[in-house]
Amino acid sequence: MRPHYNGRILLSCYCFLLISFSLYAQQKQPVDYVNPFIGTGAVNGSLSGNNFPGATSPFGMVQLSPDTRAEPGWSTASGYDYNDDKIYGFSHTHLSGTGAAELFDILVMPFNGELYTGKQPVSSFSHTDERARPGYYQVRLKDYGVNAELTTTTRTGFHQYTYAAGSDRNLVIDLMHSADKGSWSFRITQAQIRVVDAYTIEGYRIVSSWAKLRKVYFYARFSQPVIKTVLTDGGHVKNATNVVNGTGVKAYLQFKNDTQPLLVKIGLSPVSITNAKANLQAENPGWNFETIKQAAMQNWNKELQKITVTGTEQQQQIFYTALYHTFIQPNTLSDVNGQFMAANFTTQQLPAGKTHYSTFSLWDTYRAVHPLYTLVQRSRTADFVNSLLAQYEVYGYLPIWQLWGQDNYCMIGNHAIPVITDAVLKNIPGINKEKAYQAVKQSSLQSHLNAPFDVWEKYGYMPENIQTQSVSITLEMAYDDWCLAQLAKHLHKNEDYRYFLKRSQFYKNIFNPATNFFQAKDDKGNWLPDFDPFQYGANGGNPFTEGNAWQYFWYVPQNIKGLIEMVGGDKTFTAKLDSFFTIDKQSDHINNNASGFIGQYAHGNEPSHHVAYLYSYAGMPAKTQYYTAKIMRELYTTTSAGYAGNEDCGQMSAWYVLSALGFYPVNPANGVYIFGSPLFAQATIQLEGQKKFIIKTKKQSDKDIYIQSVTLNGKPYLYNYIQHSTIEKGGELVFTMGPMPDANWGRDVLARPME
Repeated sequence: MRPHYNGRILLSCYCFLLISFSLYAQQKQPVDYVNPFIGTGAVNGSLSGNNFPGATSPFGMVQLSPDTRAEPGWSTASGYDYNDDKIYGFSHTHLSGTGAAELFDILVMPFNGELYTGKQPVSSFSHTDERARPGYYQVRLKDYGVNAELTTTTRTGFHQYTYAAGSDRNLVIDLMHSADKGSWSFRITQAQIRVVDAYTIEGYRIVSSWAKLRKVYFYARFSQPVIKTVLTDGGHVKNATNVVNGTGVKAYLQFKNDTQPLLVKIGLSPVSITNAKANLQAENPGWNFETIKQAAMQNWNKELQKITVTGTEQQQQIFYTALYHTFIQPNTLSDVNGQFMAANFTTQQLPAGKTHYSTFSLWDTYRAVHPLYTLVQRSRTADFVNSLLAQYEVYGYLPIWQLWGQDNYCMIGNHAIPVITDAVLKNIPGINKEKAYQAVKQSSLQSHLNAPFDVWEKYGYMPENIQTQSVSITLEMAYDDWCLAQLAKHLHKNEDYRYFLKRSQFYKNIFNPATNFFQAKDDKGNWLPDFDPFQYGANGGNPFTEGNAWQYFWYVPQNIKGLIEMVGGDKTFTAKLDSFFTIDKQSDHINNNASGFIGQYAHGNEPSHHVAYLYSYAGMPAKTQYYTAKIMRELYTTTSAGYAGNEDCGQMSAWYVLSALGFYPVNPANGVYIFGSPLFAQATIQLEGQKKFIIKTKKQSDKDIYIQSVTLNGKPYLYNYIQHSTIEKGGELVFTMGPMPDANWGRDVLARPME
């Protein structure tokens, strides 16, 4: 007898399962919203971000990404431009959003045809055949019929190449590929490729460019044996040898025809080939590409879940991509055994469980990136600080801009100081406070490039005829001195506190009350003639750094109240801010980093980043809310030109992340966040110890941008700022918004930000 089935029950079960699966499929994770193509290519002459779309792991040593130029230059500092249509290969190290091109180490390119012709393999590609997610990148190389897939672990790159059936299966490993060899006095000092066996090659290169004497070692394994090898140096074939040394070293490899994809895995190390091999064996011992790919995406999802938000698809794409960009660097520079290359080129050993990092774009990242890390990357923050201190121990002073363990001295100020001060004052565990203090103090007394402290002490400002970029350096060093003074106070070093607090007032010595601007003086105390507040400086030969007098006027984050008094009070200060955001006049020579304009405000570069929040100090928080909402909605998009300027190792992104949450650190080292205009209906910050800080926004919309009231843990909250110490306790902050400014909220003197 056949069983009797009820068709309706079966249909109902089927529908239930279908609906359940559909709902599950719709439950996106944070990693699903990230679009690595945001900020990878300009549109209509805009700046884009200078980001790369390739695979990397959180804070990883390896950034495995396509290079769309034979020698990437300033306009393609990440190696990739979304507007290009050719790929020259996939190199293992890249910078994220910087204004200068560097790295591009160990290029790999699959191709077919004759194994060696003397020409560089290159292929066209289309964005329709290209995909990217955190930890994964894929593209079809049209000229060779090769589908290329990339993924990473922290210290290794993993390639999967699927060749067209019946085609030659060739590969080039190129140690000559680099940034434009005409920039930064570039040179390859030495390189080597050694064939170990049919499945293995190893080597290194030593490069001097933006960073000096970078040593990059690699160890590569193939899933299939090499059947033919051509080794070259500078285009000259080296016959009958398994090793080639030189400055233009490449290996052309041929594999047997096979239906299976060719897998290539490469470990990197700054220390040795032995360590590169150990990194590969520890992090990727097998040959399962999908497993490594999924692990990379899971690692990213774990990091991105540290802040979760509820918003529109576009808002979440921008937010999670921004958060993703903040977690790309600083980059791991220690091997699995804890060894790393110190700034004096010696091999140092870390304690177990610690990581050494590099890629510190401090002039950019001290402003918002590092304060963000103190919220959601506390354990890494200790390693970041200890990595900065490691340079001081062997080099004599803290980093200015550190890359691959070497200081390139790019930019001005001593902005490791606010990073360290902020971490110590927030009681980040794992930092030796006394050691940190000595490093900060000595780095503020010993003269070095762009920081002649003997001049600083003698004149109480930087004379332009002695030290160029004098106004910007005076303002920024005064802030660094304030940070040092606070650290001294925290450690009860009262004499030092008074000494450095006095130096932090040196900015007053270059304020000209006749023009209401900070201006350059010579060493006789005379104002430089022909002052033009619209005239831009670049990185030398002008009193201002990548900005003008309008943009640098607001840079006294340690004493905004004093700045307000200096210009005549709240009304005068607010009127000057109004002019700043509305005057459209531009100099004939705008600095290349100036972009994202709202009047004189230039969101595309860092000196402007805190300015919209200054209205709150003068009792006009509604204008802070107006401009922060405007910047978030107009200057961040989901396109390849998604940023208003260079992303700068996470700073452009961190501004958005914090501002979208509803607050921003005008002074990056005092633990105070100024309220702006929160973007999301709900945001949750995952804190240590299973605590959460939840931010809810009632009446959240593109029109409801003005705060009407705030509650903290159910009680009225009357201030227009919140302290870090309050957030780290956990709790719930609720904003009620409206389409018009509230006449009273946040304007009272007692409600204004503390300093």
